[in-house]
Amino acid sequence: MDVIILAGGFGTRLSEYTDVTPKPMIEIGGKPILIHIIDHYQKYNIKNFYIAMGYKSDVIIKYFLKEKYSDKICKKEIIRVLDYNSEYIDQKIDIRLVQTGKNTMTGGRVKRMKKFICSENFMVTYGDGISNVNIDQLLKFHNSHSKIGTVTGVRPPARFGELEISNNLVISFKEKPQMQKGWINGGFFIFKKDFFDMIDSDETLLEREPLEELTSNKELLAFQHEGFWQCMDNKRDYELLQKIWTENNKTWQ
Repeated sequence: MDVIILAGGFGTRLSEYTDVTPKPMIEIGGKPILIHIIDHYQKYNIKNFYIAMGYKSDVIIKYFLKEKYSDKICKKEIIRVLDYNSEYIDQKIDIRLVQTGKNTMTGGRVKRMKKFICSENFMVTYGDGISNVNIDQLLKFHNSHSKIGTVTGVRPPARFGELEISNNLVISFKEKPQMQKGWINGGFFIFKKDFFDMIDSDETLLEREPLEELTSNKELLAFQHEGFWQCMDNKRDYELLQKIWTENNKTWQ
């Protein structure tokens, strides 16, 4: 199955790092978060990856092609990485770096991949979210229904300590617990190829019209993931992921 990883945004809320490095290439434990995501899929024998690049795409290209990199490469629409060895499966995986436009929105980046995707179903996720979601179970869930799309629903991590108060008395204090009510979009989508036709243009946000239309047409189901999930939206998130790695509590591994 083909996987599209959205890796082209500006990452403005993490500008301490993204002024020089695109967010998916920021390192956690000495390895770009993009590679953590690819590694997770690899463990489930997923071999075909399309990296939807935009902002500072040259940094991503340099990482994969290293000494073979040249300025001319940046002008190509798609670059195939031929020598990337997998840590988790017996054979090399196939990574394609795709120029999807510096100012293209998330939906537009997905739309630009239509001509490359061969599988009847394809996966999409963000280049800044790490999870231990079971890809086999996610695929099984998606294949068990006939809907166009599946989104992985996750519990939002709380950003502040949670207090329970009764008559002005604190009866429970929980330091930054994971929220137990409600779900949020955790990425790790699966779509049928029909979904491409629901995206209008480069200006389309994936999270707006396309997913809203799927929802109104009752064509989007949620795979509910209760395990680890963490985005890297800001400096605080980055520091949390580094802490998890440093403490050898790699809960997404």
